[in-house]
Amino acid sequence: MEVYRVGATKYARDLSGEGAKLFGGRWNHKTVPCIYTSQSRALATLEYTVNINIDEIPRALSITTFDIPQSEIRLISEDKLPGNWKETPAPSSTKDFGTALLKSSNSAVYKIPSCVMNEEFNFLLNPLHPQHKLFKIIEIKDFIYDVRIKLK
Repeated sequence: MEVYRVGATKYARDLSGEGAKLFGGRWNHKTVPCIYTSQSRALATLEYTVNINIDEIPRALSITTFDIPQSEIRLISEDKLPGNWKETPAPSSTKDFGTALLKSSNSAVYKIPSCVMNEEFNFLLNPLHPQHKLFKIIEIKDFIYDVRIKLK
């Protein structure tokens, strides 16, 4: 299955989850690695957009396409998520929830609902899982970010 991530070109080849480990995210605390991906290029762009300030968008962006094994995907349904999972900024409850998933290593990939687009999904790739070596980067393309998305 193909999933996508938009990010700075210098991190386009990262399979270690280092960025999320350094800065944390909605579904992980700092020090816990995670690779955030989305089910489509459009959702990856929207997820990137809501998580970056327009003044911090790097000039060199890429969209990375990953191949992940469908057999390793575990669906996390909305009714299993903390009640405040859509809040902004991300509450500690979502960071606690996701960190526990990632550390448990019960799955290499977690399919989780998107806060940005109802009924679409993000995929958390777990570099801590023994099967993480099955994640493959199949394409990296330059990505030109259209700033009209961020302008009011």
